[in-house]
Amino acid sequence: MPLEDRYGLPLSTSSDEAASAYREGIDLMLSGWTGTAETLERAIAADPGFALAHIARGRVHAFYQQGDLARQKAALARELVARRGTERERSHVETLALAIEGRLPEAIATMLKHVDAWPRDAVVLSLPLGAFGLFAFSGMADHDRARHQLCERVARHYGEDWWFLTMSGWAMTENGDVARGRAVTERGFNLRRTNAHAAHAVLHAMFEDGSIEEADRLVDDWILSYDRAGILHGHILWHQALGALEHGDAARALKIYADVLQPSATQAPPLNVVTDGASLLWRLSAYGHAVPRALWLEADTAAQKLFPKSSLPFADVHMALFAAATQNNEALAARLAVIEQRLAEGKLPAGPVVPAICRALAAFADEDYAACVQMLAPVLGEVVRIGGSHAQRELIEDTFIVALMCSGDVPRARTLLDARLHRRPSLRDTRWQATMA
Repeated sequence: MPLEDRYGLPLSTSSDEAASAYREGIDLMLSGWTGTAETLERAIAADPGFALAHIARGRVHAFYQQGDLARQKAALARELVARRGTERERSHVETLALAIEGRLPEAIATMLKHVDAWPRDAVVLSLPLGAFGLFAFSGMADHDRARHQLCERVARHYGEDWWFLTMSGWAMTENGDVARGRAVTERGFNLRRTNAHAAHAVLHAMFEDGSIEEADRLVDDWILSYDRAGILHGHILWHQALGALEHGDAARALKIYADVLQPSATQAPPLNVVTDGASLLWRLSAYGHAVPRALWLEADTAAQKLFPKSSLPFADVHMALFAAATQNNEALAARLAVIEQRLAEGKLPAGPVVPAICRALAAFADEDYAACVQMLAPVLGEVVRIGGSHAQRELIEDTFIVALMCSGDVPRARTLLDARLHRRPSLRDTRWQATMA
């Protein structure tokens, strides 16, 4: 009888040890838990010819922007699966390899065909899901809906699976069905509490429904069980810092930054290092709180090493925050030139919203609030194209609201804030007090 993964799909290995370590490693990866890389290495050691273990290890390398190692693993997995692998495994390896190589349109097309044929292949299904998934970074304006629809299509194949409930619930939340999304996500979380993606998804639901105090308690209680090396450790505390800001507690937000988000303290993947740090410091400044310039300069130095060239629009927007805040006009101009060139060549799926945001952020930092409003107003509905979650993208709307206030259009700013409170009726938001004053 062939060995199988946890979802009942055959594995092309005769090693019980390799199969067991692979199943454990995949569960750790799907839950964002520590020990993933080490466990997959055990599977590889037990059966060096096991292609799925190699491609999974490559995906973990990719999480941490270890591009050369990830591509090497992808190439090796392709060779191995051609010699010893089923049709499903060959498609699995190819789909993950395309994602690792950054070939997003091909990866999405291959992923959709694969999921149609093997809907219970959770590793492949995980690729388009989440705020940093293939759909989110595709430039699609409807990627939140696309994730939700994909999950709905395959839901009957998963039942009460802890991983699927987590991700499908989060997809519901991001697509606007917050109450249902939170309930589904919490079901998954209760089935496996050692699941950072579930804790994270619940926090997103709490953000959307305004349950800030409840989210704060969740982080305080749950984070004790999660190692600082966990892939989402810093980001989960970033959510807590957002809650502190919504109550005007800048000191607590800055303490969280110093403890887990500052480049010298964090163990997060590069994309989170850049985006979490930049967005929190920018929010602090925008809401009228003092941010020591040294914090910006230190974080910018680290960010420039991690993302020296234009890459993902989501990263580019956050690099623009650094350039604007540090008045590094040369760096911003160089990045914008590349972005504009890619746009002109039709190689920027997210479209003109990316350079518009970057320019608006620079105008905001220069205190040219009227120009910021003028640049952002036409593209606010397109901000979703840069990817990330709604909680992350709200930074752009917040910048727009503050720019309206500072340019004298307080009634329009109040209209936007009233709409937010209508969406999030439990929210008691005091972050604007300094700015409004």
